[in-house]
Amino acid sequence: MCRWTGCEHHDFLSRAASGARRRRSRCPSARSLGAALFVVLCLLPALAAAEGVWDPLVRRLAADGFDKPALDALFSRPELRFDPLVMANKMNALLEVKLGPAKPRVEGPDIYLRYLNPFLMMQARTFLDTQRAALREARARFGVPEEILVALLLVETKLGRNVGSKSALATLASMALAGDFSLVAPHIERRDLSPRIALWLRWRTAEKAAWAYKELKALLVYARNAGYDPASIPGSVYGAIGMCQFMPTNAVRYGVDLDGDGRVDLFNPADAVLSAARFLSANGWRASLDREGQQKVLYRYNHSHPYTRTIMAVADRLRDLKEGESPEW
Repeated sequence: MCRWTGCEHHDFLSRAASGARRRRSRCPSARSLGAALFVVLCLLPALAAAEGVWDPLVRRLAADGFDKPALDALFSRPELRFDPLVMANKMNALLEVKLGPAKPRVEGPDIYLRYLNPFLMMQARTFLDTQRAALREARARFGVPEEILVALLLVETKLGRNVGSKSALATLASMALAGDFSLVAPHIERRDLSPRIALWLRWRTAEKAAWAYKELKALLVYARNAGYDPASIPGSVYGAIGMCQFMPTNAVRYGVDLDGDGRVDLFNPADAVLSAARFLSANGWRASLDREGQQKVLYRYNHSHPYTRTIMAVADRLRDLKEGESPEW
């Protein structure tokens, strides 16, 4: 095994070492070539900036049927800035997991107790009362109990008070553009990558960029249908949007207009409630499910067991509270 990299060609390198030393005076070393390549990769973003950093992405979106003049106007806005760190930070984290020392598995909490505090439970109870018509409609259509939906929205966004502070458009566009690895390379922290790991890193970056491009297209479609300025939509660090924190593809696929205004607005409680219920129903929720079956469906919403147990615990607490009763510790 090669130190730091985990590559498995040490024997081959050892056998070749003496010949390589004899040729070193007239052949550039792999290290020198690697350093030269890294310098080139660092310079390429500056060359791309001269063209207009968003231009390749705009051309790609236009080729996929989006209006070119509208794209030019959107991506020329000064607040929409390419941030290579959106992708680089994710890749650096993946590299640390892949190359770092093995860490003992730490069990997560049974539930997130912070969501059961009286203040949040009071807000959840109020939401259940004020949105009862939408919640009943969601239960009638999709069989999801009102308390489950309120608990889900509480855990996801604290009932709409925490929908993300970043631009979903800038996040997804930055990740989609970063399929050009030269834009990410200067921000990769590790410099001890074997050829095998370097190739894996480029593949993972391209894979994540392709995912982001698909979500970016869906965000533009969602914004058009909902009458939103795409640049104004806040999102999570991964580009999830709305009270129910849907990725844009899910917003387009599962979004429901409940209030009858002709648009799916996931920042509107009524639409968010019904859309979340539709997602759960499409992923297996049935009125006849036992508690274990309900948790399995909730796990498809967010792959975290403490998350699913927390939603169930909040829903239980809401059922125990009588209308108008104040929660207690």
